[in-house]
Amino acid sequence: MSTAHRVVIALFPNVDLLDVTGPAEVFALANRIGGRALYDVRLAGPQGGPVTTAAGVRLLADLRFDEVGDQVDTLLVPGAVDVTPDGPRALTDPEVVAWVRRIAPATRRVASVCVGAHILAEAGLLDGLTATTHWSTAAQLAADHPNVTVDPDPIFVRSSGRVWTGAGISACLDLTLALVAEDHGEEAALAVARELVMYLKRQGGQSQFSVPLAHAALGRRDIDDLRLWIAEHLAEELTTTELAARMGLSQRQFTRVFRQQTGTTPAAYIESARVEIARRLLEATDLPLPQVAADSGLGSVETLHRAFRRRLGTGPGSYRRRFHTVA
Repeated sequence: MSTAHRVVIALFPNVDLLDVTGPAEVFALANRIGGRALYDVRLAGPQGGPVTTAAGVRLLADLRFDEVGDQVDTLLVPGAVDVTPDGPRALTDPEVVAWVRRIAPATRRVASVCVGAHILAEAGLLDGLTATTHWSTAAQLAADHPNVTVDPDPIFVRSSGRVWTGAGISACLDLTLALVAEDHGEEAALAVARELVMYLKRQGGQSQFSVPLAHAALGRRDIDDLRLWIAEHLAEELTTTELAARMGLSQRQFTRVFRQQTGTTPAAYIESARVEIARRLLEATDLPLPQVAADSGLGSVETLHRAFRRRLGTGPGSYRRRFHTVA
């Protein structure tokens, strides 16, 4: 009989509760359904003992960081945020970062949950890789770590074979199911998903459940003003040339500044904003698809389909069937 995978989940003050307990529950269900110990899960903290999470619930660390050793199969790194007037900011505790940097090289697989990606990036584990995080801190991750390619939409991303990053909060379940599938096959992961009453693989990315227009720019009011202007003119033709002229910048400089501030290109941002409008129309109205395409600025039904497939991983018809709320 094979040895159980040794899983260590980092635990530190103000960590998001579900980031820790969600993956632990998935592994526990895999053990129960498998009828044996497939996973041995331990929580490790800077000092050991009780740790107060962001929810106010206390969890008990099984080990101190210095007691973990190097026999770790999977390291899971959750995150913590500070809510500021400008929106949430991911926190990176230097002690946690140093421990992750030290233990990761000897670990078979490293995965971040939600804003835990900021800790992996700070530890240098995401340099040159594509990563995701909670949509609300994606721009921060891109600005703080220009060597990381940040994709704010996927539920999770696997990079370089051994490094995984997961998106916002409940996506920790999707990420952990994927880890179970890698270890024990799709059927085992599907059985766990059934127990959780969720999809093994969700249709679409986290932009289905977030609002791209709510992302705050990092420090430039003129970019925020431009984004508001874009939101009011989505049905018009919006070119990089026109937007750069409104900002009084060259196209190259404008593209660089916009990406620096928002974590995405002007064209990608405009498409995501138009998809956001189309989503709302599909959810709340019975408008035919040609009208949805026109009103959102996407123009044609063909473009609507392409944008939905690219951004959400599903078609507008499927999206409407799942999320339509009109009586």
